[in-house]
Amino acid sequence: MRTINFLLVKEFKQIFRNKPMLVIIFMLPVIQLLILANAASYEVKNIAFSAIDMDNTPYSRELLSKFKASTQFDFIAMYPSEEKAKEAMQSGTVDVVLHIPQYFERNLQKEKKSKLLVTINAINGSAAAVENIYVTSIIKDFNQAVQVDLIDPADMSQMPKKVNAIPLFWFNPELDYKTFMVPGILVLLVTMVALFLAGMNIVREKELGTLEQINVTPIKKHEFIIGKLTPFWILGIAELIIGLVIAKIAFDIPMVGNLALLFLFATVYLLVVLGIGLYISNFTETQQQAMFLAWFFAVIFILMSGLFTPIESMPIWAQFITEFNPVKYFVEVVRMVMLKGSSLSDISPQLIKLGIYALLINALAVWSYKKVS
Repeated sequence: MRTINFLLVKEFKQIFRNKPMLVIIFMLPVIQLLILANAASYEVKNIAFSAIDMDNTPYSRELLSKFKASTQFDFIAMYPSEEKAKEAMQSGTVDVVLHIPQYFERNLQKEKKSKLLVTINAINGSAAAVENIYVTSIIKDFNQAVQVDLIDPADMSQMPKKVNAIPLFWFNPELDYKTFMVPGILVLLVTMVALFLAGMNIVREKELGTLEQINVTPIKKHEFIIGKLTPFWILGIAELIIGLVIAKIAFDIPMVGNLALLFLFATVYLLVVLGIGLYISNFTETQQQAMFLAWFFAVIFILMSGLFTPIESMPIWAQFITEFNPVKYFVEVVRMVMLKGSSLSDISPQLIKLGIYALLINALAVWSYKKVS
């Protein structure tokens, strides 16, 4: 322990003497959390909406008024023809065009039905899908209201019964996207800091030549590894604490679960990430090589973690690969604990898997480290 204590003192002094590293550890994650939490959103707002009204009747104007009153749509213009609307969409001015045909109201009154044409800019497929849901919902509401107006007074006995469905949203009643994203972004920041710093730390010793001096000392291999990784484990926990404080103060993210469970899981998770960083450093000679390798794994881990896209929507082979992704487990657990108030028994499957992962990757990292005495 005495040797490890000396190594820890040496590492902390080295970290706090490196001013650029302090900025990377403390300032950049805070700025990234504040920016990403507001920018990383799949909510679609301010949709540029336009229309072609070839009927110009009370019903067509009522339908248009529903779109104008919607908070998702920004009404741009009325176009006199399909060609003008097409030019506007090709130029990027318009996202959605509603074409109301001639005799729209007459067909509703006589035939009880009519057709509408909706054109959506689908360059961004995910945004187009959400826009289609918004448009369909508004037209559906209009259709229900019109059906009641079109009933013949002689058939009042056949008046359709109106059913009002009131949804109950659990864990995120306001459907605030930040409530969903901020816990995942916390995982991203802790991962990036721990992975990059652990990966580049030993490589930096190689570049400076101090690693050779340490290798010829009587320091044992496990003492050296513990002394190297423990400071970054402590900094990772500190990073998580700072992130949680910002999440509560800046975004009012609910924390309904026991945070001790979150820190327990983070402890094991950081062992995995630090082990990966150590393993990378064993096979690289420069900080640039370590950074590129760490970035390569980080991108794969983050994109396949369920942070931005649901794992259920991935192909079967990709879902299988995510079972080996440690970020996936932490993203799941941080949302479960903070938003759902999950207990230890709820997160135990992820904790057991991550514990096995930590043992394997750290054993591999220690085995691959070559100490020349």
